[in-house]
Amino acid sequence: MSGITRRNAVGGILIVPPATAFGAQANSKIGFGVIGAGGRGQYVGELMTRDPNSRIAAICDKYPDRIDAGKTKIPGADKVPAYRDYHDLLNDRNVDAVLISTPVFLHPEHYEAAIAAKKHIYCEKPAGADVAGCKRMLRAWERRDRSKRIQFGFQQRFSAQYLKSHSYLTSGRIGEMKLMMSYWVLGYLPPTGAPQPYAGISEEENQVRRWGSWMKYSGGPIVEQDCHGIDTINWFGGDRHALSAVGRGGVRYPIPYGDWTTDHHDVIYQYPDGLEGWLISIKHTAGYRDVKEQFYGSKGMLETSRRYMKLHGMTPNVRYKSADDLRDTSLMEREESISDITLEATTAFFNGIQKGEIIDMTRTSVESTLTAILGRMAIQTKREVTWDEMLNSA
Repeated sequence: MSGITRRNAVGGILIVPPATAFGAQANSKIGFGVIGAGGRGQYVGELMTRDPNSRIAAICDKYPDRIDAGKTKIPGADKVPAYRDYHDLLNDRNVDAVLISTPVFLHPEHYEAAIAAKKHIYCEKPAGADVAGCKRMLRAWERRDRSKRIQFGFQQRFSAQYLKSHSYLTSGRIGEMKLMMSYWVLGYLPPTGAPQPYAGISEEENQVRRWGSWMKYSGGPIVEQDCHGIDTINWFGGDRHALSAVGRGGVRYPIPYGDWTTDHHDVIYQYPDGLEGWLISIKHTAGYRDVKEQFYGSKGMLETSRRYMKLHGMTPNVRYKSADDLRDTSLMEREESISDITLEATTAFFNGIQKGEIIDMTRTSVESTLTAILGRMAIQTKREVTWDEMLNSA
């Protein structure tokens, strides 16, 4: 783990012959299986079926009602095998690639099994809910088939607007960057009561089904939700993880269900070379959303989001009448996103397999997850926590 250092945007690209990457079925459609047919599995699974290079080959969930929902929501899923045991799906020879969309705490286990089965992998973020899970994933990764493509659900890395912004940064368009900010501000009305429990099952199963509310199953909001922004600042920071973090947070409204310890938090990450990364996160904002990143350089500023990218700098129109004139006239370029960035990511996944472009995002995705866990520890302990201390905690 001490060797985790900088890499490029998505962990490196290796070109292999399609017949090697895609086995005997090269130049035909890629059969994919879905492990975890809940809401995210249905959403991403449906997007995957839109790709002309793909075909749904199997679905799997331990709960029959989720299998029924998957058959309804994922086109073609009602015509392929449905498994209750993920090992059976991974042993299915019609499955070339697998979507892992199970609760976060199960990602390391299912990733490990998919590596052993030598499948192409698209694993939802984050890598795990805790340090031990992340380390388990890295141990499995050491045994990977290097001809297989491994992507994670950090889909910003495949967005045209994010990639354009990243090219501006690396080309020196905004000068030397010393500050990055991630805003993850969104949510609905504060919860006022616990959800109705599923009838006839144990409390543990109820918690697993509603895993997002429980820290041990999801990692909490900073790990399960804010990891997107954290991955982006790690990426734009040269694919380097933070060296330390300090943070504060708390609960603004009573938690009627689950055990979240924060519904708002601020974390300051210290990166190498004096670079800082700030995370500002607020939940339960009554529909208000401000999800974006900002990168401040000596010559300009980049702002990225799922809807647009913006470049700011010293334009000829920068005019200030007085010290109280706070209008922003620095916008140099704005480009709107015209595609769902998850669709951009799934398209890249299947195109890459078909062309033999082997990308492996495991290390960067684990680092981003661990960076989120580092922030969580800083919030919990109310003091500075170092990367090594976090790694040595499990």
